[in-house]
Amino acid sequence: MDLYRPADRERIVAEPPKRVSAPERTQFERDRARVVHAASTRRLAAKTQVVGPQADDFVRNRLTHSLEVAQVARDMSRALNGPASEQPDIAETAALAHDLGHPPFGHNGEDVLAELAAGVGGFEGNAQTLRILTRLEAKTFDADGGSVGLNLTRATLDACTKYPWRNGERPGPKFGVYEDDLPVFDWLRAPGAGQRQCVEAQIMDLADDVAYSVHDVEDGIVAGKIDLATLDLDGVAETVADWYVPGFDRARAEATIADLRAAGCWIAEGAAYDGSRRSQAMLKNLTSDVIGRFCGAVKEATYAAGGGPFARFGADLVVPEQTRLEIALLKGIAAHYVMKSDDRVAKMDHQRNVLSGLVEHLAATAPRDLDRQFADDWRAAGDDAARLRVVVDQVASLTDVTALAWHERLCRGL
Repeated sequence: MDLYRPADRERIVAEPPKRVSAPERTQFERDRARVVHAASTRRLAAKTQVVGPQADDFVRNRLTHSLEVAQVARDMSRALNGPASEQPDIAETAALAHDLGHPPFGHNGEDVLAELAAGVGGFEGNAQTLRILTRLEAKTFDADGGSVGLNLTRATLDACTKYPWRNGERPGPKFGVYEDDLPVFDWLRAPGAGQRQCVEAQIMDLADDVAYSVHDVEDGIVAGKIDLATLDLDGVAETVADWYVPGFDRARAEATIADLRAAGCWIAEGAAYDGSRRSQAMLKNLTSDVIGRFCGAVKEATYAAGGGPFARFGADLVVPEQTRLEIALLKGIAAHYVMKSDDRVAKMDHQRNVLSGLVEHLAATAPRDLDRQFADDWRAAGDDAARLRVVVDQVASLTDVTALAWHERLCRGL
Protein backbone atom coordinates (compact mmCIF):
# COMPACT_ATOMS: atom_id res chain seq x y z
CA MET A 1 0.00 0.00 0.00
CA ASP A 2 1.29 3.45 -0.95
CA LEU A 3 1.32 5.51 2.25
CA TYR A 4 1.97 8.84 0.52
CA ARG A 5 -0.13 10.98 -1.80
CA PRO A 6 1.14 13.10 -4.72
CA ALA A 7 0.87 16.20 -2.50
CA ASP A 8 3.31 14.62 -0.03
CA ARG A 9 5.87 14.34 -2.82
CA GLU A 10 5.54 17.93 -4.02
CA ARG A 11 8.44 20.38 -3.76
CA ILE A 12 8.28 24.16 -3.34
CA VAL A 13 9.73 24.49 -6.83
CA ALA A 14 8.71 21.75 -9.27
CA GLU A 15 11.68 19.86 -10.68
CA PRO A 16 11.86 18.07 -14.04
CA PRO A 17 13.19 14.51 -14.18
CA LYS A 18 16.96 14.23 -14.07
CA ARG A 19 18.58 14.08 -17.52
CA VAL A 20 21.82 12.52 -16.35
CA SER A 21 22.24 8.77 -16.38
CA ALA A 22 21.83 7.60 -12.80
CA PRO A 23 20.05 4.89 -10.84
CA GLU A 24 16.37 5.70 -10.49
CA ARG A 25 15.58 7.08 -7.02
CA THR A 26 12.33 7.89 -5.27
CA GLN A 27 11.58 11.47 -4.31
CA PHE A 28 12.29 10.65 -0.66
CA GLU A 29 15.63 9.02 -1.50
CA ARG A 30 16.58 12.22 -3.31
CA ASP A 31 15.69 14.19 -0.16
CA ARG A 32 17.98 12.03 1.93
CA ALA A 33 20.88 12.49 -0.50
CA ARG A 34 20.46 16.27 -0.40
CA VAL A 35 20.72 16.36 3.37
CA VAL A 36 23.71 13.99 3.39
CA HIS A 37 25.60 16.24 0.94
CA ALA A 38 24.64 19.56 2.57
CA ALA A 39 27.38 21.80 3.94
CA SER A 40 25.34 22.23 7.12
CA THR A 41 25.56 18.48 7.69
CA ARG A 42 29.35 18.51 7.42
CA ARG A 43 29.56 21.32 9.96
CA LEU A 44 27.89 19.11 12.56
CA ALA A 45 31.17 17.22 12.92
CA ALA A 46 32.66 20.25 14.70
CA LYS A 47 29.66 21.14 16.87
CA THR A 48 29.17 20.14 20.50
CA GLN A 49 26.82 17.32 21.44
CA VAL A 50 27.45 17.30 25.22
CA VAL A 51 31.23 17.54 25.48
CA GLY A 52 33.10 19.65 22.92
CA PRO A 53 34.17 17.67 19.82
CA GLN A 54 37.80 18.67 20.40
CA ALA A 55 37.80 17.11 23.91
CA ASP A 56 38.99 13.67 22.74
CA ASP A 57 38.72 11.22 19.84
CA PHE A 58 35.92 9.14 21.33
CA VAL A 59 33.27 11.65 22.38
CA ARG A 60 30.25 12.09 20.14
CA ASN A 61 29.67 15.28 18.17
CA ARG A 62 26.48 16.49 16.52
CA LEU A 63 27.21 14.58 13.33
CA THR A 64 27.86 11.20 14.93
CA HIS A 65 24.81 11.75 17.14
CA SER A 66 22.70 12.51 14.05
CA LEU A 67 23.92 9.35 12.33
CA GLU A 68 22.94 7.29 15.37
CA VAL A 69 19.52 8.95 15.56
CA ALA A 70 19.06 8.21 11.85
CA GLN A 71 19.79 4.51 12.37
CA VAL A 72 17.29 4.25 15.24
CA ALA A 73 14.65 6.18 13.27
CA ARG A 74 15.07 4.00 10.18
CA ASP A 75 14.80 0.78 12.19
CA MET A 76 11.73 2.03 14.07
CA SER A 77 10.03 3.01 10.80
CA ARG A 78 10.79 -0.36 9.21
CA ALA A 79 9.40 -2.11 12.27
CA LEU A 80 6.13 -0.19 11.96
CA ASN A 81 5.57 -0.33 8.19
CA GLY A 82 7.83 -3.02 6.79
CA PRO A 83 10.88 -2.85 4.51
CA ALA A 84 8.87 -2.08 1.37
CA SER A 85 7.62 1.25 2.71
CA GLU A 86 9.16 4.55 1.64
CA GLN A 87 8.78 5.89 5.16
CA PRO A 88 12.22 4.77 6.44
CA ASP A 89 13.80 7.20 3.94
CA ILE A 90 11.67 10.06 5.30
CA ALA A 91 12.31 9.19 8.94
CA GLU A 92 16.03 8.80 8.34
CA THR A 93 16.27 12.12 6.51
CA ALA A 94 14.42 13.91 9.31
CA ALA A 95 16.81 12.37 11.83
CA LEU A 96 19.87 13.37 9.80
CA ALA A 97 18.53 16.93 9.61
CA HIS A 98 17.14 17.33 13.11
CA ASP A 99 20.19 19.11 14.57
CA LEU A 100 21.25 21.18 11.55
CA GLY A 101 20.02 24.35 13.22
CA HIS A 102 22.03 23.95 16.40
CA PRO A 103 24.61 26.74 16.84
CA PRO A 104 28.12 26.38 18.29
CA PHE A 105 28.38 25.03 21.84
CA GLY A 106 25.18 23.00 21.89
CA HIS A 107 22.23 24.07 24.00
CA ASN A 108 24.37 26.66 25.75
CA GLY A 109 24.86 28.45 22.44
CA GLU A 110 21.17 28.11 21.69
CA ASP A 111 20.29 29.84 24.97
CA VAL A 112 22.67 32.73 24.24
CA LEU A 113 21.29 33.37 20.76
CA ALA A 114 17.72 33.09 22.07
CA GLU A 115 18.44 35.90 24.53
CA LEU A 116 20.19 38.09 21.94
CA ALA A 117 17.40 37.58 19.38
CA ALA A 118 14.52 37.94 21.84
CA GLY A 119 13.43 41.23 20.28
CA VAL A 120 13.29 39.84 16.73
CA GLY A 121 11.42 36.59 17.32
CA GLY A 122 13.96 34.61 19.33
CA PHE A 123 16.19 31.73 18.34
CA GLU A 124 15.43 28.01 18.47
CA GLY A 125 17.50 25.21 16.95
CA ASN A 126 14.53 23.50 15.32
CA ALA A 127 13.21 26.72 13.79
CA GLN A 128 16.74 27.31 12.52
CA THR A 129 16.73 23.83 10.97
CA LEU A 130 13.63 24.72 8.95
CA ARG A 131 15.30 27.97 7.91
CA ILE A 132 18.40 26.10 6.75
CA LEU A 133 16.44 23.49 4.79
CA THR A 134 14.16 26.03 3.07
CA ARG A 135 16.36 29.12 2.71
CA LEU A 136 19.98 29.13 3.87
CA GLU A 137 21.39 25.89 2.39
CA ALA A 138 21.77 26.81 -1.27
CA LYS A 139 20.57 24.45 -4.00
CA THR A 140 17.35 25.67 -5.64
CA PHE A 141 15.90 29.10 -6.45
CA ASP A 142 12.34 30.09 -7.29
CA ALA A 143 11.13 32.15 -10.26
CA ASP A 144 11.69 35.40 -8.32
CA GLY A 145 15.31 34.54 -7.62
CA GLY A 146 14.80 33.63 -3.98
CA SER A 147 16.49 30.65 -2.38
CA VAL A 148 14.22 27.76 -1.37
CA GLY A 149 17.07 25.84 0.22
CA LEU A 150 17.29 22.14 -0.55
CA ASN A 151 13.76 22.13 -2.04
CA LEU A 152 12.74 19.01 -0.13
CA THR A 153 9.35 17.35 -0.47
CA ARG A 154 6.44 18.38 1.71
CA ALA A 155 6.41 15.07 3.61
CA THR A 156 10.12 15.27 4.42
CA LEU A 157 9.98 18.89 5.55
CA ASP A 158 7.01 18.10 7.78
CA ALA A 159 8.92 15.16 9.26
CA CYS A 160 11.76 17.56 10.12
CA THR A 161 9.36 19.83 12.02
CA LYS A 162 9.77 18.72 15.61
CA TYR A 163 7.78 21.61 17.12
CA PRO A 164 5.07 22.60 14.61
CA TRP A 165 4.09 25.91 16.19
CA ARG A 166 5.23 29.53 16.35
CA ASN A 167 7.11 31.23 19.16
CA GLY A 168 4.74 31.90 22.06
CA GLU A 169 1.97 29.56 20.91
CA ARG A 170 2.93 27.08 23.64
CA PRO A 171 4.58 27.55 27.05
CA GLY A 172 8.33 27.12 27.14
CA PRO A 173 11.21 27.99 24.81
CA LYS A 174 10.57 25.41 22.08
CA PHE A 175 9.05 26.33 18.72
CA GLY A 176 9.57 25.40 15.10
CA VAL A 177 9.25 28.45 12.85
CA TYR A 178 10.23 32.12 12.76
CA GLU A 179 7.70 34.70 11.58
CA ASP A 180 9.41 35.36 8.26
CA ASP A 181 9.46 31.62 7.49
CA LEU A 182 5.70 31.22 7.97
CA PRO A 183 4.89 31.05 4.23
CA VAL A 184 6.90 27.84 3.75
CA PHE A 185 5.69 26.49 7.09
CA ASP A 186 2.08 27.00 6.02
CA TRP A 187 2.88 25.30 2.71
CA LEU A 188 4.39 22.18 4.26
CA ARG A 189 1.76 21.62 6.96
CA ALA A 190 -1.26 19.48 6.11
CA PRO A 191 -4.67 21.22 6.27
CA GLY A 192 -6.17 20.79 9.72
CA ALA A 193 -2.97 19.39 11.26
CA GLY A 194 -2.77 22.22 13.79
CA GLN A 195 0.14 21.70 16.18
CA ARG A 196 0.20 17.92 15.82
CA GLN A 197 3.40 16.18 14.73
CA CYS A 198 3.13 13.84 11.79
CA VAL A 199 4.12 10.30 12.74
CA GLU A 200 7.43 10.57 10.87
CA ALA A 201 8.36 13.54 13.08
CA GLN A 202 7.28 11.51 16.11
CA ILE A 203 9.63 8.71 15.03
CA MET A 204 12.49 11.22 14.65
CA ASP A 205 11.70 12.77 18.03
CA LEU A 206 11.65 9.38 19.78
CA ALA A 207 14.86 8.28 18.06
CA ASP A 208 16.56 11.48 19.25
CA ASP A 209 15.45 10.85 22.84
CA VAL A 210 16.52 7.21 22.73
CA ALA A 211 19.91 7.90 21.14
CA TYR A 212 21.05 10.72 23.35
CA SER A 213 19.68 9.23 26.57
CA VAL A 214 21.74 6.07 26.02
CA HIS A 215 24.80 7.44 24.25
CA ASP A 216 25.38 10.41 26.55
CA VAL A 217 25.54 7.99 29.47
CA GLU A 218 27.92 5.79 27.47
CA ASP A 219 30.17 8.79 26.76
CA GLY A 220 30.08 9.74 30.44
CA ILE A 221 31.08 6.23 31.54
CA VAL A 222 34.00 6.08 29.10
CA ALA A 223 35.14 9.56 30.15
CA GLY A 224 35.20 8.43 33.79
CA LYS A 225 32.47 10.83 34.85
CA ILE A 226 29.73 8.24 35.45
CA ASP A 227 29.82 4.99 37.42
CA LEU A 228 26.43 3.27 37.31
CA ALA A 229 27.34 1.23 40.40
CA THR A 230 27.82 4.29 42.64
CA LEU A 231 25.18 6.76 41.52
CA ASP A 232 24.13 9.70 43.69
CA LEU A 233 20.48 8.79 43.38
CA ASP A 234 19.25 11.80 45.32
CA GLY A 235 21.13 14.16 43.00
CA VAL A 236 20.11 12.26 39.88
CA ALA A 237 16.44 12.21 40.92
CA GLU A 238 16.54 15.94 41.63
CA THR A 239 17.99 16.61 38.17
CA VAL A 240 15.35 14.42 36.50
CA ALA A 241 12.62 16.25 38.40
CA ASP A 242 14.03 19.68 37.50
CA TRP A 243 14.74 18.96 33.82
CA TYR A 244 12.43 16.20 32.61
CA VAL A 245 9.76 14.67 34.88
CA PRO A 246 8.33 16.84 37.68
CA GLY A 247 7.91 14.87 40.90
CA PHE A 248 10.53 12.27 40.05
CA ASP A 249 12.16 11.15 43.32
CA ARG A 250 14.72 8.70 44.68
CA ALA A 251 12.15 5.92 45.15
CA ARG A 252 11.13 6.19 41.51
CA ALA A 253 14.80 6.20 40.46
CA GLU A 254 15.43 3.02 42.46
CA ALA A 255 12.36 1.32 40.99
CA THR A 256 13.31 2.31 37.44
CA ILE A 257 16.85 1.00 37.86
CA ALA A 258 15.46 -2.23 39.30
CA ASP A 259 13.29 -2.67 36.20
CA LEU A 260 16.26 -2.08 33.88
CA ARG A 261 18.43 -4.44 35.91
CA ALA A 262 15.75 -7.17 35.82
CA ALA A 263 15.63 -6.86 32.03
CA GLY A 264 19.42 -7.22 31.78
CA CYS A 265 19.75 -3.58 30.74
CA TRP A 266 22.09 -2.43 33.51
CA ILE A 267 25.69 -3.09 34.49
CA ALA A 268 25.86 -6.30 36.48
CA GLU A 269 26.60 -6.25 40.19
CA GLY A 270 30.32 -5.95 40.78
CA ALA A 271 31.09 -5.01 37.19
CA ALA A 272 32.89 -1.77 36.45
CA TYR A 273 34.13 -0.10 33.29
CA ASP A 274 37.94 -0.29 33.14
CA GLY A 275 38.69 0.50 29.49
CA SER A 276 39.56 -3.09 28.54
CA ARG A 277 38.15 -4.58 25.33
CA ARG A 278 35.95 -6.87 27.37
CA SER A 279 34.66 -3.86 29.28
CA GLN A 280 34.12 -1.92 26.05
CA ALA A 281 32.15 -4.84 24.63
CA MET A 282 30.05 -5.09 27.80
CA LEU A 283 29.17 -1.39 27.56
CA LYS A 284 28.39 -1.55 23.83
CA ASN A 285 26.14 -4.57 24.29
CA LEU A 286 24.42 -2.80 27.15
CA THR A 287 23.64 0.26 25.01
CA SER A 288 22.29 -1.99 22.24
CA ASP A 289 20.05 -3.83 24.68
CA VAL A 290 18.66 -0.61 26.14
CA ILE A 291 17.92 0.87 22.71
CA GLY A 292 16.21 -2.38 21.70
CA ARG A 293 14.16 -2.36 24.90
CA PHE A 294 12.94 1.20 24.33
CA CYS A 295 12.09 0.76 20.65
CA GLY A 296 10.46 -2.63 21.18
CA ALA A 297 8.22 -1.26 23.92
CA VAL A 298 7.08 1.63 21.70
CA LYS A 299 6.41 -0.67 18.74
CA GLU A 300 4.31 -3.05 20.87
CA ALA A 301 2.34 -0.21 22.48
CA THR A 302 1.71 1.47 19.13
CA TYR A 303 0.43 -1.75 17.53
CA ALA A 304 -1.70 -2.48 20.61
CA ALA A 305 -3.40 0.91 20.24
CA GLY A 306 -4.55 -0.11 16.75
CA GLY A 307 -5.19 2.31 13.96
CA GLY A 308 -2.88 3.06 11.11
CA PRO A 309 -1.50 3.33 8.58
CA PHE A 310 1.51 4.54 10.50
CA ALA A 311 2.23 7.45 8.20
CA ARG A 312 1.60 11.22 8.17
CA PHE A 313 -1.44 11.80 10.38
CA GLY A 314 -2.91 8.31 10.19
CA ALA A 315 -1.64 7.28 13.64
CA ASP A 316 0.49 8.30 16.61
CA LEU A 317 3.38 6.58 18.34
CA VAL A 318 2.55 5.34 21.82
CA VAL A 319 5.38 5.64 24.37
CA PRO A 320 4.62 3.61 27.53
CA GLU A 321 5.01 5.46 30.82
CA GLN A 322 7.70 3.03 31.97
CA THR A 323 9.73 3.70 28.84
CA ARG A 324 9.34 7.44 29.32
CA LEU A 325 10.67 7.16 32.89
CA GLU A 326 13.61 4.97 31.87
CA ILE A 327 14.63 7.43 29.16
CA ALA A 328 14.28 10.33 31.60
CA LEU A 329 16.43 8.55 34.18
CA LEU A 330 19.28 8.06 31.72
CA LYS A 331 19.04 11.67 30.56
CA GLY A 332 19.09 12.75 34.19
CA ILE A 333 22.23 10.72 34.91
CA ALA A 334 24.07 12.37 32.01
CA ALA A 335 22.81 15.82 33.00
CA HIS A 336 23.79 15.39 36.65
CA TYR A 337 27.32 14.12 36.06
CA VAL A 338 28.29 15.82 32.80
CA MET A 339 26.16 18.85 31.97
CA LYS A 340 26.10 20.21 35.54
CA SER A 341 29.75 19.48 36.35
CA ASP A 342 31.79 22.42 37.68
CA ASP A 343 34.36 22.33 34.86
CA ARG A 344 31.64 22.41 32.22
CA VAL A 345 29.78 25.29 33.91
CA ALA A 346 32.97 27.39 33.83
CA LYS A 347 33.52 26.58 30.16
CA MET A 348 29.92 27.49 29.37
CA ASP A 349 30.46 31.01 30.73
CA HIS A 350 33.32 31.50 28.28
CA GLN A 351 31.23 30.14 25.42
CA ARG A 352 28.46 32.60 26.21
CA ASN A 353 30.94 35.48 26.10
CA VAL A 354 32.27 34.29 22.74
CA LEU A 355 28.86 34.19 21.05
CA SER A 356 27.55 37.41 22.57
CA GLY A 357 30.77 39.17 21.58
CA LEU A 358 30.48 37.90 18.02
CA VAL A 359 26.87 39.02 17.63
CA GLU A 360 27.69 42.46 19.05
CA HIS A 361 30.70 42.90 16.77
CA LEU A 362 29.06 41.63 13.60
CA ALA A 363 25.92 43.70 14.18
CA ALA A 364 28.13 46.79 14.43
CA THR A 365 30.38 46.07 11.43
CA ALA A 366 28.06 44.25 9.01
CA PRO A 367 28.25 43.56 6.19
CA ARG A 368 32.05 43.87 6.30
CA ASP A 369 32.89 40.77 8.35
CA LEU A 370 30.03 38.51 7.23
CA ASP A 371 30.48 35.60 4.85
CA ARG A 372 29.42 36.52 1.31
CA GLN A 373 26.00 34.86 1.40
CA PHE A 374 25.09 36.48 4.71
CA ALA A 375 26.46 39.84 3.57
CA ASP A 376 24.08 39.59 0.59
CA ASP A 377 21.20 38.77 2.95
CA TRP A 378 22.14 41.73 5.16
CA ARG A 379 22.08 44.16 2.23
CA ALA A 380 18.69 42.81 1.13
CA ALA A 381 17.16 43.03 4.63
CA GLY A 382 14.42 45.60 4.99
CA ASP A 383 14.93 46.77 8.56
CA ASP A 384 17.14 46.46 11.65
CA ALA A 385 15.27 43.40 12.92
CA ALA A 386 15.86 41.56 9.64
CA ARG A 387 19.52 42.59 9.69
CA LEU A 388 19.95 41.24 13.24
CA ARG A 389 18.38 37.98 12.10
CA VAL A 390 21.04 37.73 9.39
CA VAL A 391 23.79 38.25 11.98
CA VAL A 392 22.28 35.50 14.12
CA ASP A 393 22.09 33.22 11.05
CA GLN A 394 25.80 33.82 10.48
CA VAL A 395 26.85 33.10 14.06
CA ALA A 396 24.59 30.03 14.26
CA SER A 397 26.25 28.62 11.13
CA LEU A 398 29.70 28.57 12.76
CA THR A 399 31.23 25.49 14.31
CA ASP A 400 32.72 25.50 17.80
CA VAL A 401 36.21 25.89 16.35
CA THR A 402 35.34 28.69 13.92
CA ALA A 403 33.36 30.58 16.56
CA LEU A 404 36.43 30.63 18.81
CA ALA A 405 38.68 31.60 15.89
CA TRP A 406 36.37 34.39 14.76
CA HIS A 407 36.17 35.72 18.30
CA GLU A 408 39.98 35.78 18.56
CA ARG A 409 40.28 37.54 15.21
CA LEU A 410 37.41 40.00 15.40
CA CYS A 411 36.79 40.69 19.08
CA ARG A 412 40.30 40.60 20.48
CA GLY A 413 42.14 42.13 17.56
CA LEU A 414 44.53 39.19 17.26
